[in-house]
Amino acid sequence: MKLGVFAVLFGDKSLEEALDKVAEAGLETVEIGTGGYPGNAHCNPDELLADEGKLSAFKEAFEQRNLEISALSCHGNPLHPNKAISEQHHKQFEKTVLLAEKIGVNTVITFSGCPGESEHSKYPVWVTAAWPDDHPEVLEWQWQERVIPYWKKQNDFLAEHGVRVAIEPHPGFVVYNNETALKLREVCGNQIGVNFDPSHLYWQQMDPVVSIKELGKHKALYHFHAKDTGMDEQNTKANGVLDTKPYSDELNRAWIFRTVGYGHGEEEWKRIISALQLIGYEGAISIEHEDSLMSVEEGFHKAVEVLKNALIKEKVGEMWWA
Repeated sequence: MKLGVFAVLFGDKSLEEALDKVAEAGLETVEIGTGGYPGNAHCNPDELLADEGKLSAFKEAFEQRNLEISALSCHGNPLHPNKAISEQHHKQFEKTVLLAEKIGVNTVITFSGCPGESEHSKYPVWVTAAWPDDHPEVLEWQWQERVIPYWKKQNDFLAEHGVRVAIEPHPGFVVYNNETALKLREVCGNQIGVNFDPSHLYWQQMDPVVSIKELGKHKALYHFHAKDTGMDEQNTKANGVLDTKPYSDELNRAWIFRTVGYGHGEEEWKRIISALQLIGYEGAISIEHEDSLMSVEEGFHKAVEVLKNALIKEKVGEMWWA
């Protein structure tokens, strides 16, 4: 496993400045945003695909610093009922796949997307209940009419270009846990796997280690995000975990995203790294920062410290067991 970072947290810096920060921290991999919700501050696929000079300079920036691109990320909603949004996110996904093929990156990350409830929807509808009967009817329509046809086609497109997609399970989209991720993979094809982010599982009261082991059995874990979640016991007991208050309302929310080690301690992260080792995962541990209680600099360096310790322990353990 190699420690890296999702470079969007340095979106206010040039590519070269961002990569210098990564190299100075002693990391080995970088995940680059190419569109969708993370934006494309460091990488414009349209420009790079059209201009060999710019593409060469882009690749050279990583080579000079001995950094590897772990994935290209265009987290979006290609199933959005607003066609302007869905078409934009789909085109960004396609261009990202083409760029990944051209520069030899085998993984593209995005969300599964979420449709509306019918042909006439204006906004996405995330189904979270089995009753009233409207809910399962909507869910059936979404999967049969939107999700499966779209991702079957994308699976074929990915296979043609030798690239795989790592879908990030995320509440608000049709794929939000192992069950829905593996359903999508089984029905639509094995070019589809998972970008695993424990922070989206913790607040749903799931155990990341259990999920990692299950995905490992299916050889479906393609990439890993290192991000934590802090639970507020009092607010959770009062109102549950389906919290729609703004992320900035930290005092009153049931949960917030935290820097690695500040939602769950170092022992928990050692447990996660051990599980990844058990299933034979050899990819990136890509740090993502969305902690509203810490600056980017503070959160980044604290996450690096916790994860380096966890990875060192696993390497020592690996040598001992050898």
